[in-house]
Amino acid sequence: MATLAQLLQDIESSPDGPGVAAIFDFDGTVIAGYSATVFIREQIRRGDLSPRQLVELSAAMTSFGLGNLGFSAMMAVNAQFMRGIEEATYEEIGERLYQKQIARMVYPESRKLIEAHQAKGHTVAVISSATPYQVRASAADLGIEHVLCTELEVENGRFTGHLVSPTCFGQGKVDAAEALAAETGADLDQSFFYSDSTDDQLLLERVGHPRALNPSARLAGVARDHQWPVVRFGSRGRPSLSQWVRSVAATVSLVPSFAAGLPIYALTGSRRDSLNFSFSLFADTASALIGLHLNVKGEENLWARRPAVFIFNHQSKADVVIMASLLRRDIAGVGKKEIKKLPVIGKVLEMGGVVMIDRANAKSAIDAMAPLVEAMRTEGKSVVLAPEGTRSVSPKLLPFKKGAFHLAMQAGVPIVPVVIRNAGDVAPKGEFVFRPATVEVEVLPPVDTDDWRVEDIDEHVREVRNRFLAALGQPLEAAPKATPKASQKAAPKAPAKEPRRKKAPAKARKSPGKTPAKAKRGHAAGANGKTPPRPRARPKSAATSEPPRRGAE
Repeated sequence: MATLAQLLQDIESSPDGPGVAAIFDFDGTVIAGYSATVFIREQIRRGDLSPRQLVELSAAMTSFGLGNLGFSAMMAVNAQFMRGIEEATYEEIGERLYQKQIARMVYPESRKLIEAHQAKGHTVAVISSATPYQVRASAADLGIEHVLCTELEVENGRFTGHLVSPTCFGQGKVDAAEALAAETGADLDQSFFYSDSTDDQLLLERVGHPRALNPSARLAGVARDHQWPVVRFGSRGRPSLSQWVRSVAATVSLVPSFAAGLPIYALTGSRRDSLNFSFSLFADTASALIGLHLNVKGEENLWARRPAVFIFNHQSKADVVIMASLLRRDIAGVGKKEIKKLPVIGKVLEMGGVVMIDRANAKSAIDAMAPLVEAMRTEGKSVVLAPEGTRSVSPKLLPFKKGAFHLAMQAGVPIVPVVIRNAGDVAPKGEFVFRPATVEVEVLPPVDTDDWRVEDIDEHVREVRNRFLAALGQPLEAAPKATPKASQKAAPKAPAKEPRRKKAPAKARKSPGKTPAKAKRGHAAGANGKTPPRPRARPKSAATSEPPRRGAE
C-alpha cells in the first residue's frame, strides 16, 4: 500500500507542463460512491422515471453487473427514458445536485492530487463512463477543463433517446485519452491515470503511471500483480459506528460544557468568567472527540488587537469548534436564526452571546447585531462571524456580505481575517459526521478600520476579501472599472439645432451657384472641407432668407 504523500511526491518529481496528462476516473475515484445513484433518485422524484421504467433500468443494471449485458446496452435503456426532455433541464439538475449532494462526496485526497497536478501545469482531465450532467459541475468546481464522458444524443436542444457512439467505457476510454493527447500534445507514456475499477484496466495499462485509488478487490489484485501503487482514502464514504457516536458526542458536548460553567457563575457572580470557561472547555472537548488538530500560522495575530471582529471563510460546521479553539475567551458570535430551533443547543448558544439573525432580511439583521457594537465598546468582547453568510461546498471563497465591516467601523475596532484552508475535510456542507483531520489555519494581521468611510465600504470589502483569496491561492477580485462622476458624465449643453433636413441631390451639391436654399441652410461643410462658423442669431424681424433658429428665439 502506498500513501497519499508518496503519490504527491511522484507528481512533484514528474516533468512540468501540459505534456503530462493527469486523467481521473470519476465515480469511486474523485467522489466516494456513484453519481448515477444520485441522478436516478432525482429522476424518480421528478417523474422522469416511472415505476415500470425503474424496474427495467434496475434489471439492465443488474444484468450489466453480472456480465450479461454490455455497458452501451445498459446506458441505452436509460437514454430512451429521457427522450424529449430538454438538455438544459439536466444541465441545471447537474449543477443543483452537485451543490446539494455530490460536492460533499468529493475526496479531499483526490482534490489534493488534482491541485498538485495543476500546480505542475499538467493537462488535467476527467474521463468517465458517466454522462456529462453527472460530472461537469464537479469538474468545473475542481478547475478541470477537459471532461470526456458518455454523451447522449441531442437534437434541437432535446434528448433523442439515443447514445452517441462510441461510449466512454473500456476501449472507449483509451480512445478518449488518445484524443485528449492529440488535442493537447500530452504524452500518455508520461501520464497518470487514477481509477478504482478493472473496467478501466485498458487505460491503466496504456499510461505510464497507473494509480489504483480506493480499488475494488479485483483491481487491487491486478494492481498487486502489475506493481501499481494502491491508495485507499477513509475521509468519505460510509462512516463507522465509532465516528457516528463521536460526532453526536461532539455536537452535544456544548450543553455539558456550558453547564460546567454554572458553578463559576454561582460562586463568583461573573457571567463573563463562566462563559470563558465554558467556551474553552467546549473547544477542547469537541476537538478531542472529533480528532481535530489545528496547524496555525500567525497565531500571534489572535491576540495582537482585541477587541476585534474576527472573520473566517465558512466551509464546515466544524468551523464553530475551530474558532472556539482559536479565540478561547471574551467572544460573541453571529448565527442564522434557524439555530434557535435546535433543541437545547439553540438556547445554550443564545445564552452564550450568539446573536441569531434572519439572513433574508438585511434590515432586521442589522438591528439584531446592534448589541454587539455595545459589547465590543463597553465589555471588550470580540465578535466572530463568517462574511460569506453560509457554508461553501468547496474551498472556493464566496462573495462577502458587509455586516462584519459595518460592525467593525461602528465599534472602532480592527478586522482580523482567519483563513481556514480545509475544514471541509472534517465535515463538508450537508454532512453530519465529523472525520478526524488536521486543519490548516492562517491568521492574517489585523486590518485597521479607523480611517474607513461608509461610502468606500465596497472597496474595503474587496481589499479584505483579496487577502483571503491570496492566502488561499485563488484568483484575486479585480477592482471595478472607475465610472465618471455625474458631473463629469454630463456634456456641456449645446444650443438646440434646427431639425435635420434632407440633403440636396448630388448634382445640386456639386454646383454652388445652383445650390437650392435648403442645401445652404445648417452647418454644411464648405468647399475647403471645413465647417463655416455659425451665424449669429438675429431677431425675428430681421430680413433673412432662412427661418429664425430655435436657439435665438
